[in-house]
Amino acid sequence: MTDCIFCKIAAGEVPSQKVFEDDSVVAFRDLSPKAPQHVLIVPKKHIANVAQFQAEDKDLAAHIFVDVVPKLAKELKLDGGFRLVINTGDDGGQTVNHLHVHLLGGRKMTWPPG
Repeated sequence: MTDCIFCKIAAGEVPSQKVFEDDSVVAFRDLSPKAPQHVLIVPKKHIANVAQFQAEDKDLAAHIFVDVVPKLAKELKLDGGFRLVINTGDDGGQTVNHLHVHLLGGRKMTWPPG
């Protein structure tokens, strides 16, 4: 998608503070962090949100949660725990219309989030 900022970041057209990249995802530091460690994990394939996953995306979803999240959590030294957030749609607080997983940690997480 040509006007999607996360597609541009994934393609290397817009700079970011990447912490991980492979053939299917890129992870980079959030510009407005809500925790000492706040990374966005973004598929390179444009998928608007988690509700738009298709059957063909099962391997991508598994890769994010089985491979990438644990690897990043370990590298970021989030041994005490972390929070994953996926905002979906306007009512869910999604501000960029490209699926992204927030990985937050490095402090005691509170509820409600803040």
